[in-house]
Amino acid sequence: MKLLLASESPRRKELLANLGYDFETVKLNCEEIYPEDLECEKVAAYLSELKSASFRELKEDEILLTADTIVVINDEILGKPKNLKGAKNMLQKLSGTVHEVFTAVTLKTQNEMITKTDVAKVYLNNLNSTEIEFYINNFKVLDKAGSYGVQDWLGMAKIKKIEGSFYTIMGFPTHLIYEMLQNKL
Repeated sequence: MKLLLASESPRRKELLANLGYDFETVKLNCEEIYPEDLECEKVAAYLSELKSASFRELKEDEILLTADTIVVINDEILGKPKNLKGAKNMLQKLSGTVHEVFTAVTLKTQNEMITKTDVAKVYLNNLNSTEIEFYINNFKVLDKAGSYGVQDWLGMAKIKKIEGSFYTIMGFPTHLIYEMLQNKL
């Protein structure tokens, strides 16, 4: 089977390569909108499946991998910020909280589509305004759900504890992906 990764994320590309898979990256044209009444824990799966469904017809020997990550705090969903002001607001909301990160992964072939979701809990220390300004001005925050990367400064300096997979918070639960692909390839 030929594995297609529908993501432009350098983190996802690197992690999939590190799992030992050969793959091609493909682009999607998908507007990531979900029903407002959808339960928070189902949004990442909905969006991952939406991305998968928006892809062209797959050939018999192809398997498509899509993923989506959201951050949830007090039943509010935080996706990727639209701008630096939005990133600052998200980080202020997350400061000093315990929140959840949901990452869903979808595998699609010509005949079936399988989606699994993983969740991790993040305990984030308080962020003062100087730290938030430093972070949004020195790190890429616009391409990450919740405006932060667990693998960069914020994760190293401000995350006190996580429950669940580090890679789920990164947006690519490698243990889940490996298990799913072992059953397909």
